[in-house]
Amino acid sequence: MAKTTSSHTPTLLSVPLIERLLSAAMEKGGEFAEVYVERNESCAVVLEEKKVKSAQAGLSQGVGVRVIAGSKVGYAYSDDLDDEALFRAARTAALIAQGGGSEQAFNVARTALPTFYRLVTPLANVGVEEKVALVVRANKAAHAYDKRVKQVIATYADSTKRVLVANTQGRLAEDTQDLCRLATHVVAEGKKGDRRTGFYGGGGRVPFSHFDTFTPELVATEAARQAVQTLGASDAKAGQQTVVLAPGWSGILLHEAVGHGLEADFIRKGTSLFAGKENQKVASDLVTVIDDGTVANARGSLNVDDEGNPAQFKVLIERGVLKGFMYDALNAKLMGHSSSGSGRRESFKHLPLPRMTNTYLAPGESTHDEILHSVDSGIYCAHFGGGQVDITNGNFVFEVSEAYEIHKGKVGRPLKGVTLIGVGPEALKNVSMVGNDPMPDPGLGTCGKDGQSVPVGVGLPTLRIDNMTVGGTRLGGGA
Repeated sequence: MAKTTSSHTPTLLSVPLIERLLSAAMEKGGEFAEVYVERNESCAVVLEEKKVKSAQAGLSQGVGVRVIAGSKVGYAYSDDLDDEALFRAARTAALIAQGGGSEQAFNVARTALPTFYRLVTPLANVGVEEKVALVVRANKAAHAYDKRVKQVIATYADSTKRVLVANTQGRLAEDTQDLCRLATHVVAEGKKGDRRTGFYGGGGRVPFSHFDTFTPELVATEAARQAVQTLGASDAKAGQQTVVLAPGWSGILLHEAVGHGLEADFIRKGTSLFAGKENQKVASDLVTVIDDGTVANARGSLNVDDEGNPAQFKVLIERGVLKGFMYDALNAKLMGHSSSGSGRRESFKHLPLPRMTNTYLAPGESTHDEILHSVDSGIYCAHFGGGQVDITNGNFVFEVSEAYEIHKGKVGRPLKGVTLIGVGPEALKNVSMVGNDPMPDPGLGTCGKDGQSVPVGVGLPTLRIDNMTVGGTRLGGGA
C-alpha cells in the first residue's frame, strides 16, 4: 500500500511567485490557470561497434503556463526562470481568454501525495562511470553468447525529474520522478548470410541497484538469444490463424490496438471506435483491461500526473463490457467527469493530454501449457517489434520479431515475416483463453502521441486469439 507524504525539498519556484503568476494568467478572464515547473537532469550512454560512442549528461528546466476558457486553451512556456520572462509567458497564455478579466489573488497549498516510488539516491547522483560500465558489460556478454553475434548496440538512459504543478483551484503538488532503462540490440548472422535481430532491456522508477539483479549480462544474453534462436527461420504463411501471445511485453498490442482508443480526447471528439459504447459489450467475457498508474516502481507509474492529480487504478473494460475512459482535467470538465489522473506531458514545453500509464490485461484461469496444448495449428508470438494503429477505425498492424509455429500443441520451428493485422475490438472479441500467469513488461515502453513521448508500462498473461489475420511471406490456408 502506498504511503502518503508531503515533500520537504525546497520548491522549484517560491509559493508567492507562483501565486502572482496565476493571478497574471487570469487577468484576461480565464476560467482556470495552471503553472507547471520542471527541472530534469538526464544521462544517456551509447555503445556501438564495441566502443562507447557517447556519454552525455544534461539539464533542462522551464515553466509552462496554461489558461483555459471553455474549450479554448492558451499555453506559453519559458526556459528562462527570470521573473520578467515568467510573467511574459503567463500573460501570453492569458490572451486566449479576452474580456471580463480583473485582477484576482490566488492562494495555493501543498497537497500530500501517495508514494509509489522513492529513491534514496537519485539517479542523477550516480556517477557516469558506473553507467558506462553497464553498457560495456552488456556488450561483452552479447558477443560472448555466440560467435554469430556480429553487432551490438547497448544503451543506458536515466533522468531525475522534479515537477511542481499549481493551479487556481488552490492545488500545489510536487514530485521527484526518477526513471532509468538499460537495453541491448543485437544482430546475428547465419552461415547463409541471413541476419536476425534481438532486443531486450528494462528498468523503471527504480534505484540504480536494480541492475544488480536485472544485470547487463541478463539483458544482453536475452537479446542475443532472440537473434540467434531465429536464424534460419522459415517463412510464415499468410491467412487467418490462431495466435498465442507470450506473457509480458506482448501487452504492447493491447496498448496500441485498444488503449489509445480509450483516451478521453478521442472519445470526446468522436474519432475513437469506442466512442458512444460505454456499458456496451466490446470484447470477450474473458477480457478485463486495466490502466494503473499506482504500480510500485513501474515505468508508467506516477505519484501525481502532470496536472497535479494523483494517479489512479482504472478498470476500462470489465468482462468484455466498456466501463470507462482515461481523462485529463480539460476533457473531464468538457465531458462532465472527473480527472482520472491521466493528464501527462513530455515536458514543460507541452500541453497535457490524456495518456495511458501501465495498461494490462487481468489474468484468467488457464495455464500457459493448457493454452498451447489447445492449439492444433497456429503461431506463438514470443516478442513484438513495432506496430501502429488507426484510432478512427481500430485497424492495427504489428510486427512479431520472435515467432514460432505451433503444431499439435507444441512450439516448433521459428518463423520470420510475421505480422498481426486486425481491428482492436474484433481481436478482443476473438480472445478464447486467458492465462493465469500475468506478467508486466520489464520496463521498456515509451508511448508517442501528438509529437509527445512519455514512459509507459504494459502487461499481459498468456493469451489465445482465434481467427487473427497473419501477414506472412508465403501464402497458405488459415488454421
